[in-house]
Amino acid sequence: MLNVPNSLTLMRILAVPLFLNLLVDALYEAALLVFILAGVTDAVDGAVARLTNSRTELGAHLDPLADKLLVLASFIALGILGEVPLRLMIMVIVRDVVILTGFILTAVVVGQSMAMKPSIWGKLTTFLQLLSICLVMFDLALWLEVSDAFLQAVFIATGAATLISGAGYVLEGLRFYQASQEPT
Repeated sequence: MLNVPNSLTLMRILAVPLFLNLLVDALYEAALLVFILAGVTDAVDGAVARLTNSRTELGAHLDPLADKLLVLASFIALGILGEVPLRLMIMVIVRDVVILTGFILTAVVVGQSMAMKPSIWGKLTTFLQLLSICLVMFDLALWLEVSDAFLQAVFIATGAATLISGAGYVLEGLRFYQASQEPT
């Protein structure tokens, strides 16, 4: 069902190519504004869904997809542009590919989907990934001068959280699979 929250989520997905085009064209201030607006729609769609009791199965799948698409696209573009370390870009991509692959494999092999609850490490990772993108974008748009030392510290923390949360999700998936194989 395409309700208001789902429409906002779709707008966020459609904002990704616009954000990337602006970024590639070095229109950093406009790219940052699109990124911020995408973040605002993320908060608004969730609030509207809760307040109007209009949560849908479609929204439950589209919302995290929109978030991941924006974050991954940002890391890939900023990595290619040399604004984010390539190792960090690779860690972010590999973590999400491993999590998604594990989720799909588990659903196929076990025959039921695993509940995708974000862990505290997953939430910290998301925060640090978004902080990394925002700091780079603020610096590129000349809205804030970010020191290289601070940015490198944030990148290191983001990389560490990305690895730890990825390992945690893999272990959770293995436990789910193992539990599904035990006789009932």
